[in-house]
Amino acid sequence: VPPRSEYLQLVRAIVGATAALEDGLHSGRVADLRLVASEAVANAIVAQGSILAADPILVRCELAGDRIVVEVTDHGPGFDLTAVPELPEVETPERLRHESGLGVSLMHRLSDAAEVESGTGGTLVRLVIAVGNA
Repeated sequence: VPPRSEYLQLVRAIVGATAALEDGLHSGRVADLRLVASEAVANAIVAQGSILAADPILVRCELAGDRIVVEVTDHGPGFDLTAVPELPEVETPERLRHESGLGVSLMHRLSDAAEVESGTGGTLVRLVIAVGNA
């Protein structure tokens, strides 16, 4: 997809429609997958925008037996995952001060597996939702 925010809805629609093909996946998990895929693409758009890269962002959604895998690959500058600050717990007042920077945290909390491979040539985010998980 082009690295522009107006394509986020398209990504959510395609990922959601693909995930909905799997009978064993609860609708709430489809919503989780749509959200984390959208967060990964939004991060990719920001990353590519930081170096003015107009290359398309690759979004792949695959039904793979007992799981659904979404991969998002960008051509941004990469980032150090260990440098992403930990967020305060949701129940604490300090969390209200964090309007951005929630994407990586959401990906880890809402996916059954979330992997990030990042380097100077870009970043690959792999998100997995297990079929049959409520």
